Amino acid sequence: MTQVASVSFGAELKDGYRPVDTWVTNGVTWLAEIEQFYRERSTIEKEYSEKLSALAKRYYDKKAKRSSNLSVGDTPALTPGSLESASLTTWTTQLTTLEARAAEHNKLAQDLISQVVTPLNYNQNKLEELRSSHAEYQNKLVKERDSSYVDLKKMKTKYDSVCAEVESRRKKQESAFDHGRSKAAQAYNQHVIEMNNAKNTYLIGINVTNKLKECYYHEYVPDLLDSLQDLNETRVIKLNAIWTHASAIETNSLQKSTEHMKRLSAEIPRNDPKLDSTMFIRHNAVQWQDPADFVFEPSPVWLDTDAMATDETAKIFLRNILTKSKPLINETKAQAQQKRRELENVKRARENIRAGKDKRDEVDCVRSQFAVQEALHAVERQRMTAEVETSTITAVVGDLSLRGQSHVFKSETFKIPTNCDLCGDRIWGLSAKGFLCVDCGFTCHSKCQMKVPPECPGEQTKEEKKKLKVERQAAAAQAAETPAPTSNGTAAPALTRQDTMNSLSSGYATTANRSVSAMGKSVSDLAANDNGPSAPSSPSPTGATRRNRIVAPPPTAYVGASTDDVSSPTTNKKRGRMLYAYEARSDGEVSIAEGKEFEIVELDDGGWTKIKAGFGQEGLVPTAYFEEVASTPALARRPTHERTSSTYSNSSASLASTIGTTKKQGPAVAPRRGAKKVKYAEALYPYTAQSDAEFDMEEGEKFVLISMGSGDGWADVEKNGEKRIVPAAYIQEI
Repeated sequence: MTQVASVSFGAELKDGYRPVDTWVTNGVTWLAEIEQFYRERSTIEKEYSEKLSALAKRYYDKKAKRSSNLSVGDTPALTPGSLESASLTTWTTQLTTLEARAAEHNKLAQDLISQVVTPLNYNQNKLEELRSSHAEYQNKLVKERDSSYVDLKKMKTKYDSVCAEVESRRKKQESAFDHGRSKAAQAYNQHVIEMNNAKNTYLIGINVTNKLKECYYHEYVPDLLDSLQDLNETRVIKLNAIWTHASAIETNSLQKSTEHMKRLSAEIPRNDPKLDSTMFIRHNAVQWQDPADFVFEPSPVWLDTDAMATDETAKIFLRNILTKSKPLINETKAQAQQKRRELENVKRARENIRAGKDKRDEVDCVRSQFAVQEALHAVERQRMTAEVETSTITAVVGDLSLRGQSHVFKSETFKIPTNCDLCGDRIWGLSAKGFLCVDCGFTCHSKCQMKVPPECPGEQTKEEKKKLKVERQAAAAQAAETPAPTSNGTAAPALTRQDTMNSLSSGYATTANRSVSAMGKSVSDLAANDNGPSAPSSPSPTGATRRNRIVAPPPTAYVGASTDDVSSPTTNKKRGRMLYAYEARSDGEVSIAEGKEFEIVELDDGGWTKIKAGFGQEGLVPTAYFEEVASTPALARRPTHERTSSTYSNSSASLASTIGTTKKQGPAVAPRRGAKKVKYAEALYPYTAQSDAEFDMEEGEKFVLISMGSGDGWADVEKNGEKRIVPAAYIQEI
């Protein structure tokens, strides 16, 4: 028998599911016709058997009536009894043979039903059910492909919408009056950030969609076509087996037709399944090309390039994507490897079935193989998406996941009003669902989660979480009032207000030099220092974001002293003034603005001084960041041009602000006594983890070093917020 070359539907036909499915369906449906043929043949054999039996019985009766006459005559002298002549015996043998032939035909009819018709019906149902599973899987692949296209289109639509909104905000900023320009600039900058995030999402979506499209046409559909080819060839093999068995039944039943059935039996094995497949391919192959890849399309209202946004805000968004996608790669690789092992086991079982070593039904084995392949496809698709996202981001901005300490978020439904620690807005009502860091208590909206910087201080106590909540709400309020940097990394210029003495009740001054200033400064902030930059407003006790009305400055008669000074007209306590703004970095420190005066509580020779800044704020600041000033009675620090008419103004413009100007950089800060320095380690050699408590390592890979161990040969390290052990001899501290 000539060996037929192996062919593959997936490699030759590409996106040809419909013609292949139709062809396979025709083959499965054809089994019903063959089944009907053997059913009718069984009916004919049974009818023939019944006629032969009736014929034999009828002539048995005739023989019984004429047995004596034929044996001994009509008037015998001696009754022969049961003895018959040889002719009658021969005749009886012929009638017995006829009955045996009738029984043989009856058995043939029964065998055709039980051993041919029933298996044909069973295999047709099983194969049709399996083919339907392929059709459902094809529909699923099409839906996944179309869903990817739709998702990309939605990303494009959202990107266009955000671009249009940015353009609209830009126009509003240009056309805004002085008193509203700062607010318009803030809204414009916020929408620029949203546009960059939408753009990055769109670019990532393009790469993901292109990769999924490539996999659809080069892996998913070809694999499906190969599976259909395998199904059809399995059908042919099963049909050949049934035909061979039917032929053997007829050969045993009809000895006179042995030669004909041998020729038929010799012809059946020549029906190689690959012959049908080869002919079908030759008559269905067409020219085919890959669909064009998707490319970035700039918005018609916001001309842009396909370069990803890489400003600090965008990097936070990209890092959060990276921290989700990067760990998923190894996880899905392990799952895929397990599924491949399962698939190999199923394939070996099929080989044993065909070799006769296993008595199980091959159709059931094919069903198991198809189920494993479908599960493997789902895992591989997830892994591929994570790899594309990771490679897309790291190719542009590097591996951001190694920087900072990520929050350990869990989904949370806030049943009481809670403020978002990022934007300061309430997490309540329709947006009650958000996220909570289980270590430090950071709360945020679902929409804000991907914008949260990786600045988790680690596990905190209940009191520390409360303190962090107050600080974060103050920072969120200040961030909401501060214009975001523009796309080139610069802030809006500082705008000043020079006089409010002649302002009308409507807030409009006819002679004042008016300009838009930064918004949201509270009266207490403005009163802190009338001549210098204002300090950040203190957080509200509840931690909620406070959006103060923009008001004119209070009279300078009430400005310049803290609440401690007002209560004590004269004092001999040492005071100081901040030369640079300082932001607290750990517990025990206090944030204070440049130019802010304070009371010195305790000097420290280690480079840090304990101060009292008013409003209950007390803590450490770097000694190099301030200078001592002469202590002056609070009521004596009154300017010559007192304002005594009012402590409140209805003006809609605010005081001069330093927001948007370049922040002065203070000198290096002395390390806190007892502060813990973060150590890092680098892998000297590659290492493969032997258990879940260990890390895999590549040469040159870096970790956060916790400790070099207790002499047992293992070091404790941290990576991506997860702590495990590695061989101490395989790493070195850097």
